[in-house]
Amino acid sequence: MKKEQQMATSILENIGGKDNLQKIMFCQTRLRLSINKKDNADLAELKKINGVMGVVDDDTLQIVVGPGTVNKVADELSALTGLAIGEEKNPDDLTLEEQAAINKQKIKSKTKKTPIKQLLRKIGNIFIPLIPGLVASGLINGIANFAINAGADPKSTLLSILVLIGSSLFTFLAILVGWNTAKEFNGTPVLGAIMGMILFNPALANITIYGEALTPGRGGLFGVIFAAWLITVVEKQVRKGVPNSVDIIITPLISLLVVGLLSLYAIQPLFGVFTDGITNGIQAILNVGGVVAGAVLAGFFLPLVMVGLHQGLTPIHLDLIHQFGYTSLLPVLAMAGAGQVGAAIAIYVKTKNQKLRNNIKGGLPVGFLGIGEPLLYGVTLPLGRPFVTACIGAAFGGAFQAVMHTGAVGIGVSGLSLIPLIAQNKYVYYFIGLVIAYAAGFIFTYLFGYNEKMAENIK
Repeated sequence: MKKEQQMATSILENIGGKDNLQKIMFCQTRLRLSINKKDNADLAELKKINGVMGVVDDDTLQIVVGPGTVNKVADELSALTGLAIGEEKNPDDLTLEEQAAINKQKIKSKTKKTPIKQLLRKIGNIFIPLIPGLVASGLINGIANFAINAGADPKSTLLSILVLIGSSLFTFLAILVGWNTAKEFNGTPVLGAIMGMILFNPALANITIYGEALTPGRGGLFGVIFAAWLITVVEKQVRKGVPNSVDIIITPLISLLVVGLLSLYAIQPLFGVFTDGITNGIQAILNVGGVVAGAVLAGFFLPLVMVGLHQGLTPIHLDLIHQFGYTSLLPVLAMAGAGQVGAAIAIYVKTKNQKLRNNIKGGLPVGFLGIGEPLLYGVTLPLGRPFVTACIGAAFGGAFQAVMHTGAVGIGVSGLSLIPLIAQNKYVYYFIGLVIAYAAGFIFTYLFGYNEKMAENIK
């Protein structure tokens, strides 16, 4: 039996069997499983499975297995359960007891979270399925821009094709965000997609409301998310009063007309102000706050990654790119992973624990490329103090990036992988920031963050 098959089988056994599994999703490094009865899952045994680096118990059960492996384990789980990835088990197939357990779990989950955490989680769920496309498109764009900056002819056929391939997702991203939002809130996905089409439609420039021509894309992806959520709410309310025989005609018609008009007259203007406030605010914080702002943002980002809420920042990065052409926030936050790489290297130099050394050897290559979960769950977090010194290392790198005003024209990657996406030819500045974070993470961990007694926590 292949390693991934063994992992999938063991995971299924320790979450209460296939009948307890409601939905299979995954991101770059984590399986995200919706299960009916959390009490039936044995978290301690899940952590002991060979290949599992960590477990986060949240509204979805997050099992960290690392990049590449996560796709294969998800496929194996799908084969074992017959549940397609991203597909939710039909409520009609559930027993009354299972339905009651799901409802109880949802209520329990909501009471445990703050509204901010719930919002970030929902936003993360909207963007997680888009990450592979964002990564691929961003890198292709980065390669094309790198070539143009190096002197290549931007009108050449090859570069024009690369720009087309790399920019297509970003051109129509609002449609996919609208689709995923409606799906996340149990509405009709195509209605959510239409809201994205409306709010980013170039034809908006020909419409005048409140004495001003509308601006395509104003309000950003936050506006799309709100409009797509609202249409799911309206759709459900309309459906209650519509006869079944005409539901397929009347419900979407009324929902689209009502929310479509609201989007132009209220949602876009309001979220235009909201989005401008966020993006201009972040730029001002980094420009005015400089060293302090960069250090604080980078230093506190790793805890956000720890609980899986970092994906909730995706629309902020994308709206920054939409408004300014780049995101100043991403290079700063990317230093969190770099500080952790430096910490891991320091531990590798000091420790004689073979299990710990193996964890570091396995996690460092992807750590340099900006995927930090293997080192986070396999090394720094279990040890405790190195997690803190990694954050300190990140703060030094973040401070430098803020002072140098580095930015990124794409998202989805960090670490060394982000270099081709750095804006305004500031590749060297970004790399120097990485080296500073590596060095600070190493120095603080080597001097203050690790002693061999800590390795007893690694099993």
